[in-house]
Amino acid sequence: MSDHGERAQGEIRIHLFGRTDVGQIREHNEDNFLVADLTRRSRSLMEADRHQVVAERGTVLAVCDGMGGAAAGEVASQMAVDIIYEKLAEGDAPTDRDDLARRLVRAVEEAGQRIFSEARADRSRRGMGTTATVAALIDSRLFMGQVGDSRAYILRNNRLTQVTRDQSLVNQLIEAGQLTEEEAETFEHNNIILQALGTADSVQVDLTYADLRQGDVLMVCSDGLSGMLRADDIREILVSHPDPLEACKVLTDRANLAGGHDNITVIVARFEGDLPEPGPDETLAYTKYAISNLPSADATVRAAPIHDPDSAELSEEAARESRRLRVSHTMVGGLDSAALQAAVQARTSDSNTPPRYDPSTDPIDIPTTGLPPAVVGLLVLGALCVAAIAGGILALS
Repeated sequence: MSDHGERAQGEIRIHLFGRTDVGQIREHNEDNFLVADLTRRSRSLMEADRHQVVAERGTVLAVCDGMGGAAAGEVASQMAVDIIYEKLAEGDAPTDRDDLARRLVRAVEEAGQRIFSEARADRSRRGMGTTATVAALIDSRLFMGQVGDSRAYILRNNRLTQVTRDQSLVNQLIEAGQLTEEEAETFEHNNIILQALGTADSVQVDLTYADLRQGDVLMVCSDGLSGMLRADDIREILVSHPDPLEACKVLTDRANLAGGHDNITVIVARFEGDLPEPGPDETLAYTKYAISNLPSADATVRAAPIHDPDSAELSEEAARESRRLRVSHTMVGGLDSAALQAAVQARTSDSNTPPRYDPSTDPIDIPTTGLPPAVVGLLVLGALCVAAIAGGILALS
């Protein structure tokens, strides 16, 4: 079977749960999540719906972390999960893996466009946006589409691997070698993400995948969880609590105990059934997916260059090489590339040395065009008059 072609045969069972919590600081919960059996068109988390068999239309899991103040962030994240569900549930079932991948990307893009239109139409919702990390499958290949910094992890062989990459300023700086992991923890701009649904009329969806193994556990979460708990703590909880409902409860409780600085949302799903057993040393990695024969309209899927056009994979090393340090115009927070460079210089320089002033980072717009000719003429005439008067005074003296 081709990596891009027909779905793999066999029954895959998913045991899952999702939970969201306002946290300890925020007054409103702007997070939303989606857990849906697309074949049954069910978004319920009742007891019977927590145990699914992956059928022809598949299963989708998503976490969306809204932003925008007042109720706008909650509106954006709710719109995102509703639109993503609506787009993936409509029409016929996916014909193969590539069809599912295309639908996933288009659903996320559609959500971004409609949130952006809503924000432009309603002044009270200007600036609203949301992250979106969406996982979907029709067989043993799990696809993930991401915009923003909500994360997906997979636990395999008691090892936890982050299988998405944060689309954040701090992660770009780390990957560019301009910040260390330790410096990132205290970096003043570590809350800035590079793109979000709704902040521009288009987004670039990062499409990745993982081939599932028996007993794999997927966790999708907002940064209210990943920002409060270290990876080792998350791994320990997932290993110690195999029941997804219990794992979600313990994870949110622990994030609250750690401070609960943001809304906390998490989905945990355990995969069983007709899946291969993982090898004892088998590891996971962040892996890009390239859709074969991709129409030009869907070029956003190829966010990074694909070195082998016949391969579905882009290695983590190649992906890292292909990424450049750049700040998107859709970035939340409004920090442009010049300000970014100044921030990096200030952060990485000697703390006793004040950062050098760079006029290009000054937020004041200083005009650089010449004065109107009439004004120049008046100034010249005035200068000549002053010179003549001064000359007369000197002559008389």
